Amino acid sequence: MGALDPAVLLTGRTSTIGPLVTPLLLAQGMPVHALGRKPPTEGDRRPGLHWLPLDLADPLRAMPGVSAATLIHTASLWLLPGWLEKFHARGVRRVIAFSSTSRFTKQASASPYELEVVNKLIAAEDHVAAECERLGIAWTIFRPTLIYGGAGSDRNVADIARLIRKFGVFPVFGSASGRRQPVNAADLAQACLQSLTAPASYNKAYNLSGGETLAYVDMVRRIFETLGRQPRFIRIPLSAFKLAVKLARLHPRFAHLTPDMALRMQADLVFDHSDATRDFGYSPGRFDPSYLTALP
Repeated sequence: MGALDPAVLLTGRTSTIGPLVTPLLLAQGMPVHALGRKPPTEGDRRPGLHWLPLDLADPLRAMPGVSAATLIHTASLWLLPGWLEKFHARGVRRVIAFSSTSRFTKQASASPYELEVVNKLIAAEDHVAAECERLGIAWTIFRPTLIYGGAGSDRNVADIARLIRKFGVFPVFGSASGRRQPVNAADLAQACLQSLTAPASYNKAYNLSGGETLAYVDMVRRIFETLGRQPRFIRIPLSAFKLAVKLARLHPRFAHLTPDMALRMQADLVFDHSDATRDFGYSPGRFDPSYLTALP
């Protein structure tokens, strides 16, 4: 591939990663055409950022009349396959998109919802790779581990913090010693910029883990400490944990919780990111949940 048109199409502008990618691109003199259902708020408007209405969930919609050589897709991966030909027709020759290591860690889940997500991710990854290669688009798929940061829109660390603030304790199953590698959304946004024109990253998928590995219980303990709270854990049997999840799911914010979360507290969900470091200089930081102090 030669030099890319500096303009970038961005989906998922209001996702955990999207808002962090935008200023990085603008700082490099790359205009951003954000495609989505929600227009930017007054506080989000900035020179070089242009919003265009597009609902990716409706594949019959026409593409807005804008061209760019690069697409960064931070929305759900399974929304992308039906749009690749349309993006290609608008000049896209480089795609960076996000999947998840959940495609590996949740394959044995007892939750129909989680299995559906896993199957959608696997199918979408396969489709994106095959379709991009057919169209001559250089693709890169990122599979992050447990994402945190941004404006607190993540469903991981921010949700743990909300439970701690509400109840002052956190329920765990067993020793909760399974290892985790939380990855900051800011490091993932930086990875987009790093790999954008790195030929070694073309037509590959990468597992992107955080820069620190720690036990699940220690991750939660650090969240307690960041919030200025004394760590307090309630170790409960699986049956009680299932009931707690059932009650929590009554609140829309926690509708995605599943009892399998308890079992995964004991499992190591660890991935090597050395190939990303080698190919485009990926260098994630240690787990730092200090952003939680600014959240309501």
